[in-house]
Amino acid sequence: MTEELQSLLTAARVASRKLATLPAEKKNQALLAIATALEEKADEILTANAIDVENARGRISESMIDRLSLTKARIEGMAKGVREVVDLPDPVGKVLDEFTRPNGIRIKKISVPLGVIAIIYESRPNVTADAAALCLKSGNACILRGGKDAYLTSKTIVDVIRACLKNLGLDENFVCIPEDNSRESATALMSAVGYVDALIPRGGAGLIRSCVENAKVPCIQTGTGICHVYVDERADLQKALAIVENAKTSRPAVCNAEEVLLVHEKVAKGFLPSLRRLLCEDRAARGVKPVELRVDERAAAIIDGTPAGDMDFDTEFLDYILAVKIVDSVDEAIAHVTAHSTGHSDCIVTEDERAAALFTACVDSAAVYVNVSTRFTDGGEFGKGCEIGISTQKLHARGPMGLEELTSYKYVVTGEGQVR
Repeated sequence: MTEELQSLLTAARVASRKLATLPAEKKNQALLAIATALEEKADEILTANAIDVENARGRISESMIDRLSLTKARIEGMAKGVREVVDLPDPVGKVLDEFTRPNGIRIKKISVPLGVIAIIYESRPNVTADAAALCLKSGNACILRGGKDAYLTSKTIVDVIRACLKNLGLDENFVCIPEDNSRESATALMSAVGYVDALIPRGGAGLIRSCVENAKVPCIQTGTGICHVYVDERADLQKALAIVENAKTSRPAVCNAEEVLLVHEKVAKGFLPSLRRLLCEDRAARGVKPVELRVDERAAAIIDGTPAGDMDFDTEFLDYILAVKIVDSVDEAIAHVTAHSTGHSDCIVTEDERAAALFTACVDSAAVYVNVSTRFTDGGEFGKGCEIGISTQKLHARGPMGLEELTSYKYVVTGEGQVR
């Protein structure tokens, strides 16, 4: 661990103790100041972002460039997300349970911050503002270790946040960003026992796997998203077209975008040509990138596409690519999802209540949808203001992680001198 990182972690640990007891009104005051400052400093943030985007071109895909790029509207969206966090109840200090034992001792279960949270993430600068806001409101100091492609943007956003904290007489080390964005710094955070209370990785499969396999500090596994949409034999096909188009094309480089389409064989001949027209020909005619359909043998007999390879049903494309497979039943669809899903978000499109009930009962993902696009797996859409990640594990937190998921609890026991 470098001297700079150790100093930063020490400062964050000291700051976390102050933040844990900061009143809700002070935290909200800071968040409102941060939201305003993000809008006022938009030009500075955009200038830094333009440099990051230019440096990244040619090295990452266009869909990832879109993920990296900020606009004034996106910065306004970041500020809006911060203000929405202000409106949410403070999760710290809530009495979760309270009871008295026969011997008279009184026990309270009270929510408390985790402490210091390290977030390692890739080229999504909006994560910087979202994570800082959620950690601040939930009483946690945070270490924001963004990807090198977005470093200047993330650093500028953190500088804006730290200036707001300092102006309000608060500890600017509530929110920290390491200068070193090398792989070694990420490894050091994973090993920072005694400094970091929870590690949350956000990014592709490689980053998440590296954190889960190498972390010595507690690690919350967040979503690689191999998300499925299954079009059932009793689907409303117009609904299905709209859902698949949205789930695949609205923002293909995010983890809740659809990567695999399963279609019941009884509707495949009527549905797939319409889908190809919508995702391929119509998009090409409008001058936007068409979706590449990677089709299994049965789908290839109905529509043109690229023959699906062995790994196409196990790949998070994060691009305008969709793997397509025909199945014979809802049971086969469930079996395929069980074998290939990453447990993030999966959807059934059907008007059959029995099929919907079976799918939702058997598909073991963080979010399971009936007639709704997978793109709704999002903290803002779930009413959490924003999110620090989508947890695909089952312990402590699952799905979009907002304020409550960034707290733990402790027991406060009060008595009159009882001894055991």
